[in-house]
Amino acid sequence: MEVLNTILPIIIDVLLIVLLVVGIILIIKCIYIIDKTKSVVANIEEKVNSLNSLFAIVSLVNDKISGAADAIISWIEGFIVKLFNKSDEDEVIEVEVVEKETKKKKGKK
Repeated sequence: MEVLNTILPIIIDVLLIVLLVVGIILIIKCIYIIDKTKSVVANIEEKVNSLNSLFAIVSLVNDKISGAADAIISWIEGFIVKLFNKSDEDEVIEVEVVEKETKKKKGKK
């Protein structure tokens, strides 16, 4: 029993030292991985920022084309509406003329 009381703390101390060394090695590797990741992220961020101007130009062109298309569509729509309204107005005028003629004929009788 005395042997266990003397050897067991030594074994535990050795295992704790090994665990501490392994932990330190893992922490150092994690720091190295984090540094590599930071450099990769910085590189990607630099490349994305260089493309921001391209995206701004594409957005500007898209807005201009959309505005021009909207203007053309509204012009065509207005033209078509005017065509249909003219035919409706012609029919209304013809109906009014016919009604006036019938009133005149009734008034003469």
